[in-house]
Amino acid sequence: MKRKSRKPAATAKPTPAPAPAADRLKTWHLVAAVGGGFVLFVVVMWLVLAPKSAPARSEAELAALQRPHAASFGDAGAKVTIVEFMDPACDTCREFYPLVKGIMSDNPGRIRLSIRLVAFHPGSDVPVKALEAAKAQGKFEMVLDRLFATQPNWVVQHRADAQAAMEQLRTLDLDFARLQADMESPEVLRNVALDAQDAKTLKVVQTPEYFVNGRGLPEFGYEPLRSLVRNEVAAAYR
Repeated sequence: MKRKSRKPAATAKPTPAPAPAADRLKTWHLVAAVGGGFVLFVVVMWLVLAPKSAPARSEAELAALQRPHAASFGDAGAKVTIVEFMDPACDTCREFYPLVKGIMSDNPGRIRLSIRLVAFHPGSDVPVKALEAAKAQGKFEMVLDRLFATQPNWVVQHRADAQAAMEQLRTLDLDFARLQADMESPEVLRNVALDAQDAKTLKVVQTPEYFVNGRGLPEFGYEPLRSLVRNEVAAAYR
């Protein structure tokens, strides 16, 4: 019986000579370059993805976002504030109003909504004054809800019928005669003018316009608004 032949024992390979110092230096340079590039990539990605603080604003802009006369909803201690400039004759404002309330409901106690009134549509200065005057009776939300609910009855082709708008308010549970008188009061006229001036200061040219903790929307839309609010809530309630 033939034996199976064995493979010859492997001849030991000679130990390679140490790399010259110059080669070792090149290797370290390569490692350092790769490592440095990775660190730079991480830093860049952090700068891109990390929540950004609100942009620096002038004293005039900060004041324009924090008027005590503005109608507000939500917890007074909320760390996130949405400032909305709206026109009661604006159909997009009417569509977004319940959406904003929904965002607040999804974040109980964390968001406060502050509403500023601007009359961009022809004829909407009258319902704007009515809303401002309704604050004296604690009826702002009631009047706003009625104006939005009946908007198709008093806004035609983006033009408000002031008389028709006021007719929608006659049946509400408020002192209508007082409302009409207050609409021409110095306080109401001053607040309406202040909202209009603040809109100019903040470069608001159409409604609705939103500022979330001082930050404007990168682009208009419900998703950009919800995303901005989500980011600000996450940053404020870590």
